[in-house]
Amino acid sequence: MNLEKIMTDLEQKHPGEVEYLQAVREVLESVEEVYNQNPQFESAGIVERLVEPDRILTFRVPWVDDNNKVHVNIGYRVQFNNAIGPYKGGLRFHPSVNLSILKFLGFEQIFKNSLTTLPMGGGKG
Repeated sequence: MNLEKIMTDLEQKHPGEVEYLQAVREVLESVEEVYNQNPQFESAGIVERLVEPDRILTFRVPWVDDNNKVHVNIGYRVQFNNAIGPYKGGLRFHPSVNLSILKFLGFEQIFKNSLTTLPMGGGKG
């Protein structure tokens, strides 16, 4: 695995998504030795298939506050790798949430589900 090339490519595709890029780097660093010992992983495109979400849904969430003022927030749902089952992952409602954070959480949800034997992909919204 050429970790630096993979990360350079991801940084170009996802500029400024610091949390997501950091999570991907940490996971890839932790599996690099095993990956390099198994050439079939590279020929199957395992890394490329894991690090990119299957889909990202973006939508508006209009709401009315206590003063009867209308606000519109942006919502996201990021879905990663449904190879072993449907997407599973929670929702997050907070002003600090952005696409990078949800991609980071969805990416890590793949492993959380798999390691706890849940046959499901990762999702966050």
